[in-house]
Amino acid sequence: MKLNCITADDEPLALGLISAFVQQTPFLNLVGQYANGVEALQAIHNQPVHLIFLDIQMPNLNGMELARIISQTSSLGQTKIIFTTAYNQFAVEGYKVDALDYLMKPFGYEEFLRAATKAKNYVQQWSENNSHGCMFVKSDYKMVRIDFDSILYIESFKDYVKIHLVGGQPPVVTLSTLKLIEDKLPPFKFLRIHRSFVVAIPKIDSLSRNTVQIGNISLPVGDLYKDTFQELMGL
Repeated sequence: MKLNCITADDEPLALGLISAFVQQTPFLNLVGQYANGVEALQAIHNQPVHLIFLDIQMPNLNGMELARIISQTSSLGQTKIIFTTAYNQFAVEGYKVDALDYLMKPFGYEEFLRAATKAKNYVQQWSENNSHGCMFVKSDYKMVRIDFDSILYIESFKDYVKIHLVGGQPPVVTLSTLKLIEDKLPPFKFLRIHRSFVVAIPKIDSLSRNTVQIGNISLPVGDLYKDTFQELMGL
């Protein structure tokens, strides 16, 4: 499938370059390019858009404000975001609004293609396996529905997995491996940080190079996962 894309950047040279990258990528279809967030928002209301390559620092409605509108508007939920910016301090906030990736300017086509391929894989996997936004796990001799948005983090211990949920709900315990549960999760919303922990990226409150904080829970980042974790989070 081809992904309908728009580009948004207030710098004409950057907008032209990113748009050219989209046009030379076989699985992307450029349906618009815009100099500000207001025009981009209008565009995704008027037509189906799978993916936005979005600058952050723009006048009127900046990229982060537009991303919040998209993430909070159910009718726009199928539109995903890849940020393109020269400022790495927005990385964590970007993942809070479910951004798929974060391209640091200046970047070349190889980096662009890597991020675009992530987006293609996400959309394909989501449409094939996760169209209902939930998974079912066996717990207490019955199949229990777990909404992805209700997950805080997932913990492995011995032969069981404990799924910790929002709102003070009791955790769901299932006989499984963490890898099997991880494979059911939508990519880019969840991150493996330790051999025993997977976290929901939008639920992260703060982080450092060695720990992730979710509410009053501090989770360690394992040595095997530090490079990937730090790259994704811009640390």
